Amino acid sequence: MVMQQLAGLIPGAKPTKIPGMDGPVSQILGYGLWLLVLAGVGGVAFGVYKLAVSDKSRNGGGSEPFKWMGGGVAAILVAGSLITILNGIAG
Repeated sequence: MVMQQLAGLIPGAKPTKIPGMDGPVSQILGYGLWLLVLAGVGGVAFGVYKLAVSDKSRNGGGSEPFKWMGGGVAAILVAGSLITILNGIAG
């Protein structure tokens, strides 16, 4: 039931089989990388939210939203590059 609902949220998240690494390991790795992309998007969105509601005064500590956004972008880049590399190996 839950997997059917998640399947609609993650378009095109059908992992490519890697030669020599078939079965559950390949499937878990493929979905794990897509979840890392979604976590990165969540981090960026949370950073934008924190930037919108943050204290804009001089002593407000304004760097925290940028840490969230930077971490989210880094997660997206790492997962995207790993997905590209694995698809290049498999394809």
